[in-house]
Amino acid sequence: MKLNIFRKTPGSEYPFTIGAPAMIWQVLFFYVPLAIIAVSSILNITEAGVIEGLTLSKIAFFFRPLYLKVIASSFLLALSNAIICLCIAYPLSYFLAYSSRKFKNFLLFLLIVPFWTNFLLHVYAWFFVLEREGFLNNLLHTLGWIQEPIHFLNSIFAIMIMMVYYYLPFMVMPIYSSLERMDIRLIEASYDLGASWSQTFRRVTLPLTKRGIKAGFFLVYIPSFGEFAIPELMGGDKQMFVGSVVSNYILGDETGSLGAAFTVLSSICLLVSAIILYFVIDRLIPGKQNG
Repeated sequence: MKLNIFRKTPGSEYPFTIGAPAMIWQVLFFYVPLAIIAVSSILNITEAGVIEGLTLSKIAFFFRPLYLKVIASSFLLALSNAIICLCIAYPLSYFLAYSSRKFKNFLLFLLIVPFWTNFLLHVYAWFFVLEREGFLNNLLHTLGWIQEPIHFLNSIFAIMIMMVYYYLPFMVMPIYSSLERMDIRLIEASYDLGASWSQTFRRVTLPLTKRGIKAGFFLVYIPSFGEFAIPELMGGDKQMFVGSVVSNYILGDETGSLGAAFTVLSSICLLVSAIILYFVIDRLIPGKQNG
């Protein structure tokens, strides 16, 4: 009697059928445009629209100190935002997972509520907080800490405040999910064996939440690298970042191919930096990650 190991079980084709529209959507609206950008960055097209061949001159155009500085500034902005979000999100996630049993759902609701409102409303709200006659200046003046209003807007400080505010939930949710799945008895066993709180955190809690830390870190780092709306609105267009340069070239009448070339170059830099940061995080956090 032969056993057909390739025989389909009833309903085995349904997962692929259900996932096919999402895969098609991703291919059509992500991979195809990405391929078009990559190809247009190396095509040599004359003013008459004739393709003469391939060239790397467009990408080489951006190997200048000005544009390399822009890429470095975006890297520092994204890295700073990810680190600050991590420092705030981890204790917040720990509190949500273990110290707020009664109000957990309500606090998670408050964390998600900002996503239900328009992004521009968030920006204008921070305008009222950071402007010269805004809430923060009035508060500092009332406390007697300042005599003259501080110009918070159109600065790196305003950009970072808005970046952390907007991207913090992307860091909280993966870490909270890892902490929620972790077996609390492991922490209790560590205390019973004589470990201190810091030893338990470093050798038990942190390694078991490494997966959540990595997921949250890159959910914040990668989009922050290409952010252009927040730096332009909160920074007053004084600071140039990758997103600003790409938008300026892509939206230009005759500079679209240059924008594609800079997109390719900055994407390669982002990919390399993300791989390096992945292994750095892996080395900094000891132990095996929680599967």
